[in-house]
Amino acid sequence: MEQIPASIWTLTAGVVVTLISFWVGHHHGLLPEQASEQAPLVDNFFNIMLTIGTALFLVVQGAILLFVIRYRRRAGETGDGLPVEGNLPLEVFWTAIPALIVIFLGIYSVDIFQRMGGLNPGDHAMHSMHKPMHTPKSAVAVVAAAPSETTSDASALLAAAQTPEIGIGASPDVQGKAPDLVVNVMGMQYAWIFTYPDSGIVSGELHIPVGKDVQLNLSARDVIHSFWVPQFRLKQDAIPGVPTELRFKATKVGTYPVVCAELCGGYHGAMRTQVIVHTPDDFEVWRTQNQVTASAPVIPSLRERHLEEIGVTPQLVAQVKAMTHPPELKPL
Repeated sequence: MEQIPASIWTLTAGVVVTLISFWVGHHHGLLPEQASEQAPLVDNFFNIMLTIGTALFLVVQGAILLFVIRYRRRAGETGDGLPVEGNLPLEVFWTAIPALIVIFLGIYSVDIFQRMGGLNPGDHAMHSMHKPMHTPKSAVAVVAAAPSETTSDASALLAAAQTPEIGIGASPDVQGKAPDLVVNVMGMQYAWIFTYPDSGIVSGELHIPVGKDVQLNLSARDVIHSFWVPQFRLKQDAIPGVPTELRFKATKVGTYPVVCAELCGGYHGAMRTQVIVHTPDDFEVWRTQNQVTASAPVIPSLRERHLEEIGVTPQLVAQVKAMTHPPELKPL
């Protein structure tokens, strides 16, 4: 053992640490399933960070164990250990390597952010047309309109809102193009309300077609909320008075949780709903079934007019009630 050069031991330890780190970094099973186009980008970055972190952990903890064993006090030893002073090459090494790792991760993270569209919020076909953003009152008012008064042109819908400067926008492959579906998302204590401007539908759940470019225009009625879908690897704050955007493409049909990831009050933990990803045909069926139809004009009461003035409509009340008072709780 003593005849084996230290360089051989170092090389062997480096190979073992590298193999273990790569295995842990790619077989950890810590993340949920991938269900969006952006998810693999985030997961690759996470895997690289976990690989590097595992390697650093093994090196540091391995060195501690080695020194504890090798330089322990032997029986009969009563004096102090050998004095050890600074080692310039070693200090340069353990400073330069972490610095290079941090620089690499910083550059790579910016590249991932750009490929996800994080540097392009508000970039779409009508980016040059800026109009005041819909307030919650005007956003809900579109629900009461007949379908003939709305438009299915995504570019016109985008032009009717202030261009968000915060959020995840168009990825480079669709930059400058209008999304396939626009949904206005309003966070309120303690629910998410989804409005489809092209059809007038208001829902307590987000319904989208798989494989389509979807843009969420987020806003908040009261305090800061955070729209998070773990399976999409996407999270964006909804800020009162500040338009934010989340643009993505779902890649797998299914039902996924929507969680508020920003402490927003006493019932923050209950502010949950779900996003349902349909096949294109099933989405059209859902949209047809939930289409708001024109109805005869009704003279609202004083109470109804007051509620409408603050942005609370019967449709909104019904959706919140459906989310907070489920019809039946089935035993597990």
